[in-house]
Amino acid sequence: MFSKLGAIHTFIAKELKCPDGKARIEYCDADRSGLYIEVRASSPGQGTYYLRYKNALNKTAHQKLGRTTEISLKEARERAKQEKAKITMGADPRAEERARKAVITYADFFNDYYLPHAKVHKRSWGRDVQLFRRIDEVFGSKRLNEITRQQIQKFHGQVKEGGLSAASADHHLKLIRHSLNLAVEWKMVDKNPAAGIKQFNEDNKVEHYLDDEELQRLVSVLRANDPPMVCQVALFLLSTGARLSEALNADWAHIDRVSRVWRIPATNSKSKRVRAIPLNDHAIEVLDRLGTEGKSEHLFTSKMTKGRLTAVNKVWVRLREKAKLPHLRLHDLRHQFASFLVNAGHTIYEVQKILGHSDTKVTERYAHLSLKTLQGAANSASVAMRGAGKAAVVVQEVLEAA
Repeated sequence: MFSKLGAIHTFIAKELKCPDGKARIEYCDADRSGLYIEVRASSPGQGTYYLRYKNALNKTAHQKLGRTTEISLKEARERAKQEKAKITMGADPRAEERARKAVITYADFFNDYYLPHAKVHKRSWGRDVQLFRRIDEVFGSKRLNEITRQQIQKFHGQVKEGGLSAASADHHLKLIRHSLNLAVEWKMVDKNPAAGIKQFNEDNKVEHYLDDEELQRLVSVLRANDPPMVCQVALFLLSTGARLSEALNADWAHIDRVSRVWRIPATNSKSKRVRAIPLNDHAIEVLDRLGTEGKSEHLFTSKMTKGRLTAVNKVWVRLREKAKLPHLRLHDLRHQFASFLVNAGHTIYEVQKILGHSDTKVTERYAHLSLKTLQGAANSASVAMRGAGKAAVVVQEVLEAA
């Protein structure tokens, strides 16, 4: 038994031990009914505070309050008081804890529930797997109902502080939010702690556009045909504004030479809609040089496997270095194509349709590319003003002469 005697603090701090021959012992609090310290022979010098109570079934239950090395007797008594108040109101701490522990961990949820769903509904589910590797390190072992809003906000900031871009940090946050939204929808948790957390939303999109000299160097390297198929892929992207995945998945059955149209099926399109890309003269020339028509169902084939070409990035690195354009990405060729259209005076609507954007807001990112066109428009205003100025001078001279 222990009471309010001042020596109790010394007893708890230095004299907690289990009598010889016993595996455990309980030291009960004389001033707080139901509160006791359990000391085990395997852990001499420390114990655990528990509250003994009767549950709704009138059975004795034990609620853990904390280790003697973590909380003081005063804190244990306060916790016991709070728990007893809850019990009086009909709560059952042990039942609530069992329910909490019955919820699966985030890692199990992601692998057993979210991922099978994503593989069916998301073309980019592989990216989710990559993002989850970092998420798993922090939240994987936590149960879904143990993850807090503060923990997610802290993680979101740490990803950025760790050297990744704001956009990458936002991608991690969006995956957490989306997956937990599904957990709520599937009634696995009551609420989503990630809901409403603000993203950084920094505009960190990096795009590389070529001036005339750089474009000439690139085309010269690509026309050297070394290696031929990857060079043709790059030239085709530059001629059509297509995405790399769309080009690599293109089949001859999708090409209509009579109408000069490349029809991309919904399965290959990011928008999941069938779309058509008009083939200009340069794109037709690329098709003529491929040498796969009538020999393969695919446009771009691998010299090694004779099947569909799948890997081009390593070769592209060598090609762009040869062209002295070390930062140019294959996706930048799509941006370059857009710049051709905009600088030639074509409308954003026309560019949107060719690139296959579902929203003009996406296409508007290219509006700033038309520097020459816009400068020309600005200069036309300048010309008009100069003309008006000259006319005003003439009028003034006439008036003065009169």
